[in-house]
Amino acid sequence: MAQHFLLSTAARTLSLAKVARMSDDEAHDAFKALRWTATGGKPVCPYCDCDACYTFKARRVFKCKACHRQFSVTSGTIFANRKLAIRDYLLAIAIFVNGAKGYAALQLSRDLSVQYKTAFVLSHKLREAIAAEQAQVEQMMGHVEIDGAYFGGHIRPANHKADRIDRRRAKYQTGKRRVVVVMRERAGRTVTTVFGSEGQSVPTIGKAVHPTATVYADEATHWDALHARFLTKRINHQQSYSTDEANTNQAESFFSRMRRAEIGTHHHISGCYLNTYASEMAWREDNRRVSNGEQFLMAGSAALGHPVSRVWAGYWQRANR
Repeated sequence: MAQHFLLSTAARTLSLAKVARMSDDEAHDAFKALRWTATGGKPVCPYCDCDACYTFKARRVFKCKACHRQFSVTSGTIFANRKLAIRDYLLAIAIFVNGAKGYAALQLSRDLSVQYKTAFVLSHKLREAIAAEQAQVEQMMGHVEIDGAYFGGHIRPANHKADRIDRRRAKYQTGKRRVVVVMRERAGRTVTTVFGSEGQSVPTIGKAVHPTATVYADEATHWDALHARFLTKRINHQQSYSTDEANTNQAESFFSRMRRAEIGTHHHISGCYLNTYASEMAWREDNRRVSNGEQFLMAGSAALGHPVSRVWAGYWQRANR
């Protein structure tokens, strides 16, 4: 019997212990290699894109020969104005990618010995960078499975059955519970969007999926509108999980990972940030057969290639948050 990839040695190419033992110079060099991959780690000015820069012996900053502005390895990135050591950020990225079902901010705060607020914002910065990478895709082609599921929000059920309410009814929806709609190419990419209901996603699906694609969906009536644009195959889940090629098993596989992240790891996902959690799970699902070392490089490059966050920079200091 063949060994599962995730149990093989090839899946483990990153050691947390090795990252934790890095010296300040080694961590700084690793950050430079992640940020400026195209130039082999040679600094490039984030203000004028000039690659001719001075270095300083006393401080780990650079000065551009063209515009004469100083910058650091994290200037203009999602880690700008950092307070932690460079090594701690590398360790945070390594810990984050090792969580197959996501990673709780409380657990990260204990691992890094930082406040919960610091770990919470750091985790969301990584999710924002990953979500930006996931969004940079062309129209989905080939065989595309589409499905939706509710996440976020919660109404605690009453103790006695007679006192319980039907939490699916519209009057009991608080606005925190939203629908994650997934579009997943078979043996390809996963794209997620968040709506108030599945039916609201039809126009978005029409733009995201190429007209030549074959779309697979369940028996929900709002998917009927897809027949006018795509070759569509439907499956009635009340009768079977699949019929010939008609199934949404890969979309359901994504929801399984998302559900385990919500219930088993985070326990609560706010509706306003549900899209970033969904994008993170899509990224994890797409790269589940990639070693943790490669995932570390991908997540690190995404974070260092992402500009300063408009949402998470100064998050806890905002009075109107």
